[in-house]
Amino acid sequence: MPPLSASCPPLESKFPQLGTTIFTVMSALATETGAVNLGQGFPDFACDPALVAHVTAAMQEGLNQYPPMAGVMPLREAISAKVLALHGRHYSAADEITVTAGATQAILTAILAIVRPGDEVIVLEPCYDSYVPNIELAGGVAVRVPLTPGSFRPDFEAIAQALSPKTRALIINSPHNPSATLWHQADMLRLQDLLRETQAFLISDEVYEHMVFDGQTHQSAARFADLAARSFLISSFGKTYHVTGWKVGFVAAPAALTAEFRKVHQFNVFTVNTPMQHGLARYMADPRPYLDLPAFYQRKRDLFRAGLQNTRLRLLPSEGSYFQAVDFSAVSDLSEADFCQWLAREIGVAAIPMSAFYKQGFDQHIVRFCFAKQDETLQKALDRLARL
Repeated sequence: MPPLSASCPPLESKFPQLGTTIFTVMSALATETGAVNLGQGFPDFACDPALVAHVTAAMQEGLNQYPPMAGVMPLREAISAKVLALHGRHYSAADEITVTAGATQAILTAILAIVRPGDEVIVLEPCYDSYVPNIELAGGVAVRVPLTPGSFRPDFEAIAQALSPKTRALIINSPHNPSATLWHQADMLRLQDLLRETQAFLISDEVYEHMVFDGQTHQSAARFADLAARSFLISSFGKTYHVTGWKVGFVAAPAALTAEFRKVHQFNVFTVNTPMQHGLARYMADPRPYLDLPAFYQRKRDLFRAGLQNTRLRLLPSEGSYFQAVDFSAVSDLSEADFCQWLAREIGVAAIPMSAFYKQGFDQHIVRFCFAKQDETLQKALDRLARL
């Protein structure tokens, strides 16, 4: 009998066009060069010790086994109360709220729950890099509609043209990553009118919901009856409480949508870390941490923007999130990707090219910085950027 072969069977990649994400690439480059990492979007400061204490207490109380598939009820009740208080819409903790392993899992699960082979899903570019691969995993077709270049405002005429009988869903994101723009009330009302006569669902990525500046209000899909009726509202505790590594988020959706969401959720993650859920529920009893977040990040934004005024970078508006986009046309003729390489190696600051958020790598000479950093980190970066 001939010996068994030890070779691996041939594998045809599902994503032959995909490589390592730009976030991994730039973070690795920052480590290699000693650059200040303002690329990947995560804080470099600690969360509130009280939150850690709540999680620790839950562990010590023995809350370490599987929780209910949809999430522990105290956390779902706290989420329901928060959404009602902020946006005036009640979601049933039992039937309309699901705790997820971060917002990225929530987005994938929502797409897998509703998108069938051949269905079209509209994405607005530039967009978070998980959207399109998620759609393709479900067998759907991503229909890319660009936001208005320069302002990154929604182009409703282009969205209307993209809608068709094949449209299964539309994904929106506000506050927006990577441009730091907001959808305003008029935008949401226009979207509501646009979708009213369609059968399209809405996936509303609201992970930066508590980072809205200059007295503006986050316009959640939950605030608009016709949108809420067709929406998966997705948010992230990691972003809100400075614990991105915990990977805990949630989805709020009408009961019929939640039932389909949970059918997928139970088989792609089943459930989420028990003591962290209990700790978050207890921490949410005090709303001040998320109510104070706009002022917390606005101060950092203003500090960073003031320092950038000493450079030749042109600042774009930063209405929300913890990002600042800049136009570097006055500094260099390099492409965005090459400029980010040069910036890390020669200036010592890591950024992300805006073109990474487009399929075709649309180059506008714009890069994105993250200011969710300690003041000392931001000042160190600004000292280096002052050379520009």
